[in-house]
Amino acid sequence: MKIARHAQIIKLIHQYDIETQEELAAKLNESGFSVTQATVSRDIRELKLTKVQSENGGVHYAVMQNQDQEMSGKYVRVLKDAFLSMDVAGNILVIKTVSGMAMAAAAALDELNWGEIVGCIAGDNTIMCAVRSPEEALRVMEKLKKMLDTF
Repeated sequence: MKIARHAQIIKLIHQYDIETQEELAAKLNESGFSVTQATVSRDIRELKLTKVQSENGGVHYAVMQNQDQEMSGKYVRVLKDAFLSMDVAGNILVIKTVSGMAMAAAAALDELNWGEIVGCIAGDNTIMCAVRSPEEALRVMEKLKKMLDTF
């Protein structure tokens, strides 16, 4: 239901210049989704919607995909600048970084929102990245290598 509601929200904000949460809730209710303002507020946060300037001078909700891509690029640059090496120990991916860069690199990894990664703990130059399984740890390591090599 949530996925369908999110899809409808994106469709509605592309179709109409929706200015308020109340207006969005009304459009969703008209579309057959029974929602409260609190649900709409949570959906707006989860979808990372933002308000942009309308042609008529007002504002309306929009999806900021380019901003997400730009932020992902920044996270990759942080990882690339910090990265020295990595190894796997069971389901833990251990990443060595330039001294003082582990926290920034761990935060960048967390922000990439890879489903295999449960979370990261950072010291000064080492990150311990908890991955769901040993097999996924190897896949994350390969994924990270490819990402760092191609950027």
